Amino acid sequence: MLKGFQNIFKVKELSQKMLITFLLLLVYRLGKHIPMPGLDAKEIIDFMARQTQGTLLSLYDMFTGGAFSHVTLFALGIMPYITSSIIIQMLVYVIPEFKKLHDEGERGHKVLTQYTRYGTILICILQSIAYAVWIRNLNLQQGQGIITIDPGLFTFVAILTFTTGTVFLMWLGETITEVGIGNGISLIILVGIIARIIPDTGQLAAKGAISIMQIVLLVVIIFIVTAASVLLTLGARKIPIMYPKRIQGRKIVQGARNYLPLRINSASVIPVIFAQSVLMIPATVQMVIKNEAVHTFIQKWMGPTTPLYIVLYFILTVLFTFFYTAITFNPEDVADNLQKYGGFIQGKRPGKVTADFLSTVLNRITFIGGLMLAIIAVLPQIIMQIFDLQGELAMLFGGTSLLIIVGVVLDTAQQIEGQLIMRHYEGFSKRRIKSRHI
Repeated sequence: MLKGFQNIFKVKELSQKMLITFLLLLVYRLGKHIPMPGLDAKEIIDFMARQTQGTLLSLYDMFTGGAFSHVTLFALGIMPYITSSIIIQMLVYVIPEFKKLHDEGERGHKVLTQYTRYGTILICILQSIAYAVWIRNLNLQQGQGIITIDPGLFTFVAILTFTTGTVFLMWLGETITEVGIGNGISLIILVGIIARIIPDTGQLAAKGAISIMQIVLLVVIIFIVTAASVLLTLGARKIPIMYPKRIQGRKIVQGARNYLPLRINSASVIPVIFAQSVLMIPATVQMVIKNEAVHTFIQKWMGPTTPLYIVLYFILTVLFTFFYTAITFNPEDVADNLQKYGGFIQGKRPGKVTADFLSTVLNRITFIGGLMLAIIAVLPQIIMQIFDLQGELAMLFGGTSLLIIVGVVLDTAQQIEGQLIMRHYEGFSKRRIKSRHI
């Protein structure tokens, strides 16, 4: 493994990609410290820390790397872009015109990407208004000078600042994907989570909020969830594919045997992020609606450690696993391609029979994968409730965080290893990391 890391710096193009990725992610972290104009920075940070503690907003704050609670340039993070992506992907199966664009190939994907960007701007504007109204209400309730400019101007500045910040993050992510290494959007989320986990854990330890037994239990939970996440990410069902002997020109090409890997979790960590995005809606409603009954209901029933939240989180994760798998893997297309190139599954007729067989196997392993993914996502929160650990730890070290970290790290490592092997260098290990999609 050490030799594999050394080989990275021997490849000039790869080391440049790594440097570009590092610098762009550094720009992202610097943006977290640029405060929004028109606010008293010290007052808003202290007040937001109390308002977001133990709520869904704290979970949102984790995805933004603490930018949300500090009301900085990147307060909305990259989540509006992810939400827009979810909506566009759903519309592909609802609107025929979107389906045609999806099937057109690269040109159609570019058009859908542009629609995703427009949707991101629209969602940013709506969330910015909700965020600004919420801060204005807090300012009136507390009677403090949190807002230092005219309230109407403050709303306009909030829309402009937050929307610009998210659009810039979207550009950063796409640039990292194109000229850097790894998936840019995923790396931004990863850096935000890590940047929130490290300082908050240090603060809890300094306050004596974590006992020795809790630390030991936390380490055990992290180890188990990490190991399960790796197994879930790399696990696959291999379907044997036979290719008969055939004649090409004057040569006889011998038959071959290959495998079609069907991943247990082909959707990767996307269902977890989708489920989190949907469950963020109550927090957004709470920010807009100035109603004590609504606030009480959301805090009581939709908190990140409440039974209703955990059940909804579990169900949505399973459903989104099936949804995203259906988008990324079409058994009929695979069966047609096998028939086109002369391949077949032993004991199964080419065409519809093969497609039905693949669909049946895919549904079974996707159901298992979805259940495992959902269990990993909610297990730490359940355990921390049973052992009466603090809610902050459930959100910082929960399955969501570790699933994202493991998934993104494996994906990035696979891309780096692919670059090394392509240039005739050894990878990180003798057994190559299996490719995956996030």
